[in-house]
Amino acid sequence: MVATLDDTKRNAIAVKLADMKLLQQLIIENEERFLRECTDGEIADTLRKMLDDDHKNQGILDTVVVQYGIQKSADSTAEDVVQTIRQLMQSHELSFFEKVFQHELLKHQQVMNGITIHKAAQKVGADVMAAIASLNTINFENRAHQEQLKGSLEILGVRELTGQDADQGIWARVQDAISAISGAVGSAVTQTSDKQDMNIQDVLRMDHNKVNILFTELQQSNDPQKIQEYFGQIYKDLSAHAAAEEEVVYPRIRPFYGDANTQELYDEQARWGPMFEQLRAISPSAPEFKDRLRQIWDEIGDHIRQEESTMFAAIRNNMSSRETEELATQFKVAKSRIQEQMGGKRTTVNV
Repeated sequence: MVATLDDTKRNAIAVKLADMKLLQQLIIENEERFLRECTDGEIADTLRKMLDDDHKNQGILDTVVVQYGIQKSADSTAEDVVQTIRQLMQSHELSFFEKVFQHELLKHQQVMNGITIHKAAQKVGADVMAAIASLNTINFENRAHQEQLKGSLEILGVRELTGQDADQGIWARVQDAISAISGAVGSAVTQTSDKQDMNIQDVLRMDHNKVNILFTELQQSNDPQKIQEYFGQIYKDLSAHAAAEEEVVYPRIRPFYGDANTQELYDEQARWGPMFEQLRAISPSAPEFKDRLRQIWDEIGDHIRQEESTMFAAIRNNMSSRETEELATQFKVAKSRIQEQMGGKRTTVNV
């Protein structure tokens, strides 16, 4: 019996996310190699900034996968393609121009992966849209990178074919294109940001938003099977979220948030498990199921409001931006490990 929303469509999206992570690592490897091989100072500066962006985008992808909550391996075909390109990049068969040309194609592939996931998420569920929202940043940055790479390719190509430098005026055209992309998406483009990761408040808030969407969808459904699936997904997401918070976040904030306030957060989350276990004994088609779940959600809502008000304020007042980003990274690592440990566990309710 299906227990969570890990259905075929959601698993397919998880595989595509794994493909993106695999491709992102290759992109980073390529750009590191290009910097060692590049003799043009201006192109090297562009590649260096691009590499910084791609390291950040790798962190965003990690966040998206953890938020999505389904761990899958990359498709075998994607693995074969990446390995083939990696070998080509390491060989002397391609000129520097040809390597950068192949890299621009990889950027296009990554853009299309991101767009495809975004469009698929629109068909699958609002909670998926919430989980993968950060992909927009990667999509738009990769579009900007494509324009930069096209400019570099014109310079490298003319130089390879003629031995002479191209008209440097193409850089103005490239920058105009990037500005147009940036203007269209506003703050989604983060190339000028020095952030290495999202801060812990943003990551926790994304978790809160996702489970709130799931709860809303459950309350609006009259299909016992879908209610069961939504309930299982809520239980799974909250369990991983709470365990990671208790392992990483709460111990870190206790010194400045206070023993009493921090212990209250621990105690509230400890009550959820037994409450969910009692709910599992009730058929999702019974009228009391939603009533009981709504009572639990009221308590969870109070917990979320406390975290997003007083706890978040305490974090802002007592931790630097870098510290909040490091805590977010630690939280994601812990949550990812917990999700893997939960693996094939199923959360069912009686029918």
